[in-house]
Amino acid sequence: MDLNINSTQVLNNDVKIPYLGLGTWDLRGRDAYQAVLWSLDLGYRLIDTASFYGNETKIGEALRDANIPREEIFLTTKV
Repeated sequence: MDLNINSTQVLNNDVKIPYLGLGTWDLRGRDAYQAVLWSLDLGYRLIDTASFYGNETKIGEALRDANIPREEIFLTTKV
């Protein structure tokens, strides 16, 4: 299988999840914000985070500032 930035998998509920995404576990502050903006600009639509990472505020700011409709973003998190 050839994967690219637009490759997706259809889940059991017919939702498409991107195969490739940005993991944010070691991103903080301005670095988290900028990495998310750059990734979205490159075409990534899956962003993976967790409250434990402590970067959700900056990731949220970047998602807002990217001006991409929310329904086009697949945001995963862990509890």
